[in-house]
Amino acid sequence: MIKASILEGSDVFIPNEALIKQLPSALSVHVYRLVWRQFLFFAHNLIIYVVMVAAFSIWRHLHWSALLAIPGLLLLFLNAIWVTIVFGIFSTRYRDLAPILGSTTLMLFVLTPVMWKTSALSGAASDRAKLAELVPTFHYLEIVRAPLLGDPIHLRSWVVVLSITIVGWIVAILAMKKFRSRVPYWV
Repeated sequence: MIKASILEGSDVFIPNEALIKQLPSALSVHVYRLVWRQFLFFAHNLIIYVVMVAAFSIWRHLHWSALLAIPGLLLLFLNAIWVTIVFGIFSTRYRDLAPILGSTTLMLFVLTPVMWKTSALSGAASDRAKLAELVPTFHYLEIVRAPLLGDPIHLRSWVVVLSITIVGWIVAILAMKKFRSRVPYWV
């Protein structure tokens, strides 16, 4: 979902060129449509988690703290909105930014412990686990994954995600304020 928000967000205004030029609507409508579509894809994939929890009787080991994944998901989608706004505006102006973001998200996927957990790195490799924590997407993943797996969430992850959310929304608001009127000319 994070990767799709970045990649599709960078291309949100270009496919909607006709709508942007012909209908007097807010640019945020296109952003909300994209994030809503990402939410629906995520909800369909969440069904797999529910089936696996039931099939392997994992639900017996889950605690009420698993509900902390809900605020984590809300933060993910709140961040998806500002990411789509910022990357959408700048990718519309600078068309070379979308391929760069494609390469960057691939690198983020490799650096973020998606298929592995940092706790698997022990001993001499524990320093590498600290390097993985420097990647911001680690903290986004952790605030959702840890409660679903029954692991505790470190306060550091919440602080990083909330800080990035606040700064990201400030950048998004400033970008919309400054470049909203120029986007129809750039598409």
